[in-house]
Amino acid sequence: MRVLRTPDERFAHLADFPYEPAHASVGDDLRMAYVQAGPADGPPVILLHGEPTWSYLWRSVIPPLAEAGCRVIAPDLIGFGRSDKPAEVADLVAFLASDSAAYISGQVISINGGML
Repeated sequence: MRVLRTPDERFAHLADFPYEPAHASVGDDLRMAYVQAGPADGPPVILLHGEPTWSYLWRSVIPPLAEAGCRVIAPDLIGFGRSDKPAEVADLVAFLASDSAAYISGQVISINGGML
């Protein structure tokens, strides 16, 4: 699969979004970006975006949740934001149809240290 990756400088100086991305491997070919805020031992809150947005959507929601003591995790789903994008539409559709719920829950469990 040919993969596209948006250069990091395209995300520099975003208003109200000071979060540095972390990355998780998805399968053999893809990298999923996510941001997190709040205490590492806080109850996890997972913020998922829809199409055609990315974690930037949650820029006004992340701070109050983190201030309330929650560990906020906001992934950029594959194909969006800072995450990798399959270059061919057919590859993206095949990936999304293959069981994207399993990859999301698996990555969130991994990001959260094995605890959901």
